[in-house]
Amino acid sequence: MAASVATMRRASVLEWSTVIGIFDSGVGGLTVWRHVSDAAPQADLWYLADQANVPYGPRPLDEVRSIVTEVTDRLVMLGASTVVMACHTASAAALEEMRQRHPHLSFVGLEPAIKPATEWTETGRVGVLATSTTLDGPLYARVVERYAGDVEVITRPAPELVTMVETGEIDPGTIEDAVMPLVDTGIDALVLGCTHFGFLADHIAAITGSDVRIIDPAPAVAAQVLRVADLEGSGTRNFETTGDQLTFVTQLERLLH
Repeated sequence: MAASVATMRRASVLEWSTVIGIFDSGVGGLTVWRHVSDAAPQADLWYLADQANVPYGPRPLDEVRSIVTEVTDRLVMLGASTVVMACHTASAAALEEMRQRHPHLSFVGLEPAIKPATEWTETGRVGVLATSTTLDGPLYARVVERYAGDVEVITRPAPELVTMVETGEIDPGTIEDAVMPLVDTGIDALVLGCTHFGFLADHIAAITGSDVRIIDPAPAVAAQVLRVADLEGSGTRNFETTGDQLTFVTQLERLLH
């Protein structure tokens, strides 16, 4: 697999126009990237980790929207015909605005997987682990209103888990502190409302036990990418960070191998 790592300052403009651009504030979106890459090895993928601004979660919506505009413009400059916001916070803040700004592009965003959770639950209680910006955003409110019905949706912000995935310093106690308050309410489905959390799914499942179904949206998002994107390419894999390049390389080696 051909792969390269570039910084925002050095990466050259690509000559093709079938690039699938995937971005997140950090490495969380690699959960989506991995599914797309496995399913479409011939596609040209460019992953951008905006680690100069990680995490997006604690930032005001207007600030996230401004950041996402810059990142999207960068991917457009690189030739992206499809842009994947592999970040719930970015999607909540700017998905609709980016669709209006770039009507010629295909956009795929994330919304908390409330629908499958409410269809699966038997207790009538589902939990959502996410960032504050996602939980406070209008996209989340619309999804809950549309799909929750009589189901009780219990939320908990957990920005500390984003930092944990970025650093690779896994602390089971911190994960338990984030998850158990939801489990104690009697949920039987837990929505991972941040792509970073997919890398902690096994740890979370060990805490919740088999009675709680963990719902990771990454496979469904990747499936949507495969439906709308141009998958014909030369199979290139490019990775870019706005942060420290050596740190990013270490993260890629840890998470993708």
